This record gives sequence, C-alpha cells and structure tokens, in this order.
Amino acid sequence: MDTNESRLELIEIETGAATEDLADAVRSGLGHDNKTLPCRFFYDEEGSRIFEQICDLPEYYPTRTERQILADNADELAALFEDPTVLVELGSGSATKTRLVIEAFLRRHGELRYVPVDISRSILEESALELLARYPALEVTAIAAEYHQGLRKLRASNFKHKFERKLILWLGSSIGNFSPDAAESFLRRVHQSMAAGDRLLIGMDLRKEPHVLERAYDDSDGVTAKFNKNLLRRINRELGADFDLESFDHRSVWNDDDGRVEMHLQSKDEQVVAIEDLDMQIRFDKGETIHTECSYKYSLEQIEEMGARSGYRLERQWLDTGERFSVNLFAPICSS
Repeated sequence: MDTNESRLELIEIETGAATEDLADAVRSGLGHDNKTLPCRFFYDEEGSRIFEQICDLPEYYPTRTERQILADNADELAALFEDPTVLVELGSGSATKTRLVIEAFLRRHGELRYVPVDISRSILEESALELLARYPALEVTAIAAEYHQGLRKLRASNFKHKFERKLILWLGSSIGNFSPDAAESFLRRVHQSMAAGDRLLIGMDLRKEPHVLERAYDDSDGVTAKFNKNLLRRINRELGADFDLESFDHRSVWNDDDGRVEMHLQSKDEQVVAIEDLDMQIRFDKGETIHTECSYKYSLEQIEEMGARSGYRLERQWLDTGERFSVNLFAPICSS
C-alpha cells in the first residue's frame, strides 16, 4: 500500500438519496407563494467549482480575511494545546485555509490527526491524499457524511490515547447559513461531542455597512449570479424541469431587521415552469422571487451571547485589521 494511503482512513456514512432530498425540497419549497430552496443544494460539482471562484473575488472578503486571521494567529492557537491533538473540521471542502492550522499544530507537536467531515467523498479523498503527501507526520480519518452524522460518529470513535483533546473547526462563516435559533441548536449538538478539554473554533462574519455586504453577494463579474442560477440548472438536470435561467435575475439584499444578507432569484416576467419528475407546474408572477440563501452577520456582543446560551465560554477572539470578520475559540462550560 502507498505510504500516504496507509495513513488515511476513509469512513463513508450512508446519507440517503440526494435526488430524493432535492425532490422533497423542491416540492415543498416551490409549492406555495413564498418560494424557497435550501442553500445546501448549491453544492453539486459545478456549484462547488463556482464557489471556489467566488472565494477569490475582490468583493468577497470573508475568505480572504479569515485566511489572514488564521495566518497571523495559528501559532498562538496551537500553543493553547500542550499535547498532540485531534483536529476535526466540519464542512472541510478542499481544506485550503485549514493548512495554516495544520502546519501550526505540526510545528508545535510534531504530529497530528486530522478528521475532516464533508458530504463529498471525492473532495475528501482528493484533499486528504494531497495533505498526506505534503505532511508526512499527519494522519487523516476522513468522514464522508452530513454534519449531524459526522458528529455522531465522532462521539462513538475511539482515538489513540496520545490524542486526548479535540479542536473542532467550523470555518468559512458556515454558521451564517443557519438562523440564530438553528445555529444555537447546532452548537448544542456539537457540545455533546466535546469533553472539558476540547475546543471549538468558528469563523463568523460581522455586521458592517450594507453596501459592503450586498456587493459581497452580488459581484460585478456576475460569478455569484451564476452560482445562484446553477441551482435552477441542477433542478433541470436532476428533476426534468424546464427553468430558463435567463428568465431569472440574481438579487442580493441586506435585511437589517433580521441581520442577514438574502439571496433571491427573481422572475423577470410571468411564467410557468414544468418539473416533469414531480408532475408539477410552478407559476411565477413578474418580480416574484425564490429565496435561496440567508447569511447572518453578528456583532461581537451577539457572538459571545450566542456561545453562552449554547453552553460555551468565549476563550479567544481574533479579528482582521478592518474588523470585518472574526475567528472565535469557544470552550465548553460543561463537559458531556
């Protein structure tokens, strides 16, 4: 066996048929007046590729600022862990930013077990083998699963005795796609997989001027619009729909009352869309929208309060120089 592959354990947890999940979401989300689609369906192969492009856009600051925070503070983070540590990442993707943390822990301890959790087996395997080739002292246990299934697996897993603590990473401001209530509920679930010495590191976007937020989700090159419309293309391909992508506009708006950026697909005219596999006819009025994503933004006070309500103490908080983004280290108040 290849020496890199010998340091890789890949666990795949059955998640059910993605097409059936999409069909259920389309049937329930487009079958009423206030039309919605869950943002998790953005990330098919093409959607994931487009999102990588979004992360490099000048208007899309979150990736750039979070990466800088990690580059500046990863060694300080690693120094908080005296012994070799299990590094768990929820929604790891290509793990590009995570390498900054991996390198800091390897410098500190000389060894590391990395446990990425992601829905895509192919992305997990590709990124894991790349990391193993780069870092000879790294071991990888990759879990192909949704968040909740991955967390259940973490609670059931027995790691080597030398890796006694866990640092769970949740980067990319992914928490912003959850409503505040849902985010707190999820944080409490994460808490159940943690012991007293474990820590949770979360990237969270901060409130700022509306025009900055709206431009981050509606760039001048139209890449985010392409990303949003790819959701319709996926429904056409997987469910036999006949959405005309040119009949919809991408819209990004700041909702100050709820503290979130909203993404919508707005119908340019009255139209009817057929979805053959669901035997549905969807009627759109001119100007009617499909709400496809929310991205919640938080103040520093809200971040600390959310952590406390979910059973955590805010132990460290790092910001970029422009105070646009935060990386937050939480300690569980009570161990499970």
